[in-house]
Amino acid sequence: MRREELVRYLDELLESARFRDYCPNGLQVEGAREVGRIVAGVTACQALIDAAAERGADALLVHHGWFWRGEDGRVTGFRKTRMKTLLARDINLIAYHLPLDAHPGLGNNARLAALLGWRAEGRFGEQDIGWIGRPGSPQTLAELERNVAGALRRAPLSIGDADRRIERLAWCSGGGQGYFEQAVSLGVDAFVSGEISEPAVHLARETGVAYLGAGHHASERLGAQALADHLSAKFGLECEFIDIDNPV
Repeated sequence: MRREELVRYLDELLESARFRDYCPNGLQVEGAREVGRIVAGVTACQALIDAAAERGADALLVHHGWFWRGEDGRVTGFRKTRMKTLLARDINLIAYHLPLDAHPGLGNNARLAALLGWRAEGRFGEQDIGWIGRPGSPQTLAELERNVAGALRRAPLSIGDADRRIERLAWCSGGGQGYFEQAVSLGVDAFVSGEISEPAVHLARETGVAYLGAGHHASERLGAQALADHLSAKFGLECEFIDIDNPV
């Protein structure tokens, strides 16, 4: 498949043009013109780049790419090593950040809900990144914690009364802790995100709304994997998701 066709398809599928993001979405580093083999992962770190090179990938498809707003843009040190590996192997780097959080079917939040049996009822937050809905059936916070841990293979950090009944919840994968106060105002019983910040602990204690920090990486493995599976099924591309472990 031609690189331009692949990127155009992904841009349209994920509606990348409508997002105000912290990094460029789509093609970030140009590589081979023809793409037949794709390695997908969460973050374009050196370990994932090396794995893509070892497998002879034509493209690396990630959620966390490069060129973040406010970071040092000079290609030196570890940035040079990463870039050198990609260019030497002619590997395209394709990244989608907020578009892959928000997509209604393939996005991180959609896949998290599907994995845990949550029923989405609406969106909230900047650019509708946050989701709100209900668990498959009412459950205690302790049961919700166990379900999240089992689904993501990582014990979440839980703040709240273990016996609290959870009938309505909100969620936002990755670094979505900034939406906690808005979720509280919407009347939820619990908020699930990837990260948790110091103020969120106090807000949970003072409002009684439970908070589960499920892990930034753990909560965002799902979108890249779903997108890779989609491309394989639709275009017959050889797509492999590689999980580079990250405890955060």
